[in-house]
Amino acid sequence: MGLTVGILIFDDVEELDFIGPWEVFSYAFKDRPDDTVVTISTTGEILKCAKGLRVIPDHSFESAPELDVVLVPGGQGTRREVDNPDIINWIKEVAPSCQWVTSVCTGALLLHEAEITKNKRVTTHWGFVEMLRQRGNITVLDDVRFVRDGNLVSSAGVSAGIDMSLWLLGQIFDESFARKVQKGIEYFPAPPYTSSV
Repeated sequence: MGLTVGILIFDDVEELDFIGPWEVFSYAFKDRPDDTVVTISTTGEILKCAKGLRVIPDHSFESAPELDVVLVPGGQGTRREVDNPDIINWIKEVAPSCQWVTSVCTGALLLHEAEITKNKRVTTHWGFVEMLRQRGNITVLDDVRFVRDGNLVSSAGVSAGIDMSLWLLGQIFDESFARKVQKGIEYFPAPPYTSSV
């Protein structure tokens, strides 16, 4: 039986938070027909991301398949969705049966509201570390790309989700497979301004 990765999306989700991991997993699964990555939203209807990209989710909550990995991205929409019982209850419902529960950026806020991060170590976007700490019952690390605590893996902002997804591939399959995917998507970050800092 194959592996199914489900990525939660919602209005005002940060594009790269979910598209980066989607690229990693979709590339990894291109020659693995039993493995799949899908996007899931509350209704399955078209939605508008934080920077204006419009996306049609693969599934609604109702039609979503059983998941092995769930990924919760961040973005401006998390500030609203943290109070959305449909999304929070869905996370509470699917997370216990997943092999891995993951977040990117402020997606950690949604996991926290769903009580997935209780007494766990996590990270989030640097600008929201203190906000997440203030919510209590959590240890928030800063200056790290991603953090694992049991089967919970959280990553810092935006591009850190790619790092986390590649690491996760190494855990699910093996490190050499993850490195092949990294080479295939040519992900070798070399930020242009580090020398001037």
